[in-house]
Amino acid sequence: MAQSAVTVRLDSELKSQFDALCEQFGMSANTAFNIFVKAVIRSRSIPFTIKGSPSAMDLFMQQRSVTESSKEQELSLDEINAEIRAAREELRKKKSAKV
Repeated sequence: MAQSAVTVRLDSELKSQFDALCEQFGMSANTAFNIFVKAVIRSRSIPFTIKGSPSAMDLFMQQRSVTESSKEQELSLDEINAEIRAAREELRKKKSAKV
């Protein structure tokens, strides 16, 4: 079977750590990459979970869940607006103090 070369750029320290770990496993980094590629092809998936940062909607739903399960009384719209005004006033004071 014909061979193809693949170039991978890694941070030098990361590569050094990977090489040392592969050596402990009794294989080269090249062998480790070949194992990874074969596992991806065989399973037709990445063999570990890849997660991104939660979306704003996910964060909102998590917070909503926490709030719904808490025993705290809900704030009225007037109370929410009062908290917003107080927070904005505090920011204004901080900005004025810096100038």
